[in-house]
Amino acid sequence: MKGLADEPNYSVALLEGATALSDVVENHIYEQTLAEKNAFFVADLGVLMRQHVRWRTHMPQMRPFYAVQANSSLAVIEILAALGTGFICTSKYELELVQGYGVPSEDIIYSGVCKQLSQIKYAAKNGIDFLVCDNEAELRKIARCHPRAKLLLQVATEASSEGDEMGMSFGSKLKDCRHLLESAKEQGLQVVGVRFHIPSSCDDPVAYSHAVSDARCVFDMGEDIGFSMTILDIGGGFNGSETQLKQINSAVRPLLDLYFPASSGVSIMAEPGSYYVSSSFTLAVNIIAKEVGARDLHGNLDEPSPNDEPEFLYYMNDGVYGSFTSKLADNVIPAPALPKSGVSEEPVFASSLWGPSGDELDQVVDQCLLPELSVGDWLIFNNAGAYSLGPPSTFTDSPRPPVYYTISTGDWFEMQDAGITQDISMKNFSLVPYFLHSSQSDETLSVPAWAS
Repeated sequence: MKGLADEPNYSVALLEGATALSDVVENHIYEQTLAEKNAFFVADLGVLMRQHVRWRTHMPQMRPFYAVQANSSLAVIEILAALGTGFICTSKYELELVQGYGVPSEDIIYSGVCKQLSQIKYAAKNGIDFLVCDNEAELRKIARCHPRAKLLLQVATEASSEGDEMGMSFGSKLKDCRHLLESAKEQGLQVVGVRFHIPSSCDDPVAYSHAVSDARCVFDMGEDIGFSMTILDIGGGFNGSETQLKQINSAVRPLLDLYFPASSGVSIMAEPGSYYVSSSFTLAVNIIAKEVGARDLHGNLDEPSPNDEPEFLYYMNDGVYGSFTSKLADNVIPAPALPKSGVSEEPVFASSLWGPSGDELDQVVDQCLLPELSVGDWLIFNNAGAYSLGPPSTFTDSPRPPVYYTISTGDWFEMQDAGITQDISMKNFSLVPYFLHSSQSDETLSVPAWAS
């Protein structure tokens, strides 16, 4: 992705006065209704800054390293880089993307459960030395292709409930860590720290406490073997909630102060991904087809009983092979909302929402209650920024939906006051005042001199 940051890549609409994000969504729905009715995202970049401030307030001892796979939108990468976050990358695509915005190699960690040899060589060639490893096969590959790598040993965390086992299964078990550390020593590799990961599906902050205790054990093993252990990465699993941040901080801070005090010289980091982007993005999709069934049938579809209610199957122009890929990982997609123009007091019916492929796996929402909709109607998915905008999909030839970036004048001024805008290259985007369509607003928005 050489030269990525040398060309204007996107524009950011400046929202003035009382113009809200919902107004922008409605405006683009109006425009798309007159055009091709394509799905699209609207992003509020001010949310990134507010989430970062919230992080620094509640987790001051942990430097955030953004998990790029959560959302690799260009504006997200550039703004988070300007805010001073590090980056966790799982592929060459992500490494190139982040480096294209001038992020120093020491602020990048190459993660991933199973790395390709060619991508390990790419990391070595480009000075990306921090790699995550959790098994002997990976150790051998890294020793062969990147002998000067600085490794974080990924330690498996203990599931607090049966539903968390799948998300917590990666990593070396505590009983196997000494063997891996000894193997790394024999191969001349350098282990500098420990990483663990608690999935967002785990709602028990105590899981972080157990993981921190295990990490201290691995630090002791590493130091006994002769490694200089200086980094603790507590992973991700942050859902964006301020309440969750407070709970996790309350659970881990006493143990961090005990096992990894400031005097120890250990750098502590975490990997917020969804935390930053989930609430930043809104997705609008269009209904392209519709089927009608019946619930509680006594007989066949042609002769439903008098007590049967209709059940609607709606097919949308985006699905699990596009912006809803997280559904394939068993994540629950919340029910959508209707545009303001579509809100009514009509009765609601059991409904399911499907993507356009016709595949039986392409079910986005299993069941929700909606008024009867027609082909051409729109649905709005809020909090749609996580795992919806990754690299180009191999599942479909369709381009991913466009993103319309916005920021309020208040948020832009705050970013200026904080000096953040000085680190954002104006070559990469254009800042333009936003005008509502005349059918929606009679206001005339003035163009401030500093934005022109």
